[in-house]
Amino acid sequence: EPAGRETVPLYLYGAGHVGREIVRVVEGLPFDLTWVDTARDRFPERPPAHARITAVKDPAAFALMTPPGAFHLVMTYAHPLDEAICTTLLKRNDFAHLGLIGSATKRARFEQRFRAAGIAGAVIQRLSCPIGVAGVTGKEPPVIAVAAVAELITVLETRRRAAHGMPTG
Repeated sequence: EPAGRETVPLYLYGAGHVGREIVRVVEGLPFDLTWVDTARDRFPERPPAHARITAVKDPAAFALMTPPGAFHLVMTYAHPLDEAICTTLLKRNDFAHLGLIGSATKRARFEQRFRAAGIAGAVIQRLSCPIGVAGVTGKEPPVIAVAAVAELITVLETRRRAAHGMPTG
């Protein structure tokens, strides 16, 4: 990594097919990657050096301890776990980006539950679901990963331009 290169914390929840592809795609990009799942055996036998592996029983409780301004991608093996992690992060409302893998239908179901949990509509709108850049519709894990990481880079670049008083659009 180049000296002085600024990185942002990225928390990836889920060690499945898409999560593994995202880990591959972010190598060399300006992210400090923490890869989270519920069991060590869900990760590859030899995880890449750029990914900090974290096996925790309760990823939602772990999300509560992440730093403000972090990026988060949620794609676990279970919808209730995805919902719990997102609920925790939305209630905190101090993330730079929160992406959730899923369809518009999953988003609609989760939105109802988030509102029932007392989360404001404006906060819920910060959730990116489905993840990825507009126009990419492929469902293969590598395609989803590239689209999701492209979205992360877009958010990162927009934030950096705004921080330097440059136009963001």
